[in-house]
Amino acid sequence: MVKTVISGDIIASTSLTDSERVFIENSLKDLLKDLRKNFNAYGHLIKGDYIDCVVEEPAEALRAALAIKSYVKSLRLDNPVKGTKNNRFRKYRTYRIRLAIGYGELSRYDPDKDIIDGEAIYLSGRTISQMETYTKERIVIKNTLFFASKNEKLNNGFEALFALLDVLLSKATSKQSEVLYLKLLRFNENQISEKMKISQQTVNKHSRSIGWIAIEKAVEYFSTVIRNS
Repeated sequence: MVKTVISGDIIASTSLTDSERVFIENSLKDLLKDLRKNFNAYGHLIKGDYIDCVVEEPAEALRAALAIKSYVKSLRLDNPVKGTKNNRFRKYRTYRIRLAIGYGELSRYDPDKDIIDGEAIYLSGRTISQMETYTKERIVIKNTLFFASKNEKLNNGFEALFALLDVLLSKATSKQSEVLYLKLLRFNENQISEKMKISQQTVNKHSRSIGWIAIEKAVEYFSTVIRNS
């Protein structure tokens, strides 16, 4: 069966306090519930800061991945920036989570038994591990959103698109990210207004600031290409 697996790890998680790491872990558990409900996606959490998530409909994978990134970017931490953790925490605040979408076969997939095995998860996991850019002294971040398959035409076609989306999300505020998350879950602006307890005009302003129209077109383009591949 051809599936998409999204693998992701929290960037610079060691810069967080114990209580912040617990908060992130619990938040990711809540996120996985939302993904299950909205994308029929099964995921699990490893060591509190790494997720694997199977998206049943491959065409929905980019929407789900951007939902993950925007959700994590919306989480608010007020970590005092001091000493050697200064740059590491800034990297966390800018990028939050790094994700890879693996597109391929799953030889074994049984959510009830917590089994995810096959090409798709190897591709996503290997892409994440190959992009490891941490040392004790510094973190070098180039990109945090990747697509991996055995189809080089697909890989090359999505490379620039994913890089541009990466830049958009890296510049987003927590509020903008929260609006984006809800839009990716297909809430309309009135529903978002009620949920966030802000005006519809403010929701619209955040949508425009983060580039929602471009993001929506990118998601639709990805879906069309995957369905036709």
